[in-house]
Amino acid sequence: MVTLSLPMRQALTFRSFPIYSAISSNRRNRVAIFSCASGDPGQRDRNLRRRRKVVEHICLLKANKYLSYDQEKDMLDYLYTSQYQMRGIVAVSLGQISGQTKEDFTHAVFMRFQSKEDLTKFYENPFYLQVLKEHVVPNCHGLMNVDYESEVEDDILPIFRKGEDFNYGIEFVLLIVFVEAAISGPAEDALTSLQELTMEFPCLIVQCTQGSNFNFSSEDYTHGVVIRFRSREAFEIFFTSSRYRDVRSLMLWI
Repeated sequence: MVTLSLPMRQALTFRSFPIYSAISSNRRNRVAIFSCASGDPGQRDRNLRRRRKVVEHICLLKANKYLSYDQEKDMLDYLYTSQYQMRGIVAVSLGQISGQTKEDFTHAVFMRFQSKEDLTKFYENPFYLQVLKEHVVPNCHGLMNVDYESEVEDDILPIFRKGEDFNYGIEFVLLIVFVEAAISGPAEDALTSLQELTMEFPCLIVQCTQGSNFNFSSEDYTHGVVIRFRSREAFEIFFTSSRYRDVRSLMLWI
């Protein structure tokens, strides 16, 4: 399952398809917190020392109003299986947004790449361009991309989002707009607080990445965040907690 967040105006939730994970997105400044026992401090320290850079790609779609089930499945199948047709894609997660958004986004696609160079090649790949032309554009009336560089634990399962922890769950995608004057100071502090918070609750969160958006086509968004929750229940606990509200308030004041 996936969740999407835009510039602090609202939070969205994605309903996952049976064979895929879903994504979520929300716009503006956003944060999350929950109450449960913290993880092993020793493991947390080890994870902080051993990190690997990755590039995260978020694509939001506005599907046509009368899109049929078969058309939707065809579009998502081609987007999902694109990872087997070109090099550089480390992981894919996609799905339908379960909540209505002011921007009318209906679906979200999350992809991970090993480097910015791989992402550039992806955008220019003839197979991907054909997928867009034949299976996405005819079924959608809008599309937006956000890209950012982040770090994950330097181990094969976290990097490739494999293993039991990634078999089920919800992706929460948060797109943030920070005012320019706050980016180098308060914004970084707020994002650091969010990152540290998510690392304290491995019982709810599998993985969290965040970074500055470098896609000029969506430069209104300054940062992106993707959080993988273990379940819808974990997602709800996190976002209804008092600690989450405190962090959210901090980001809203920036």
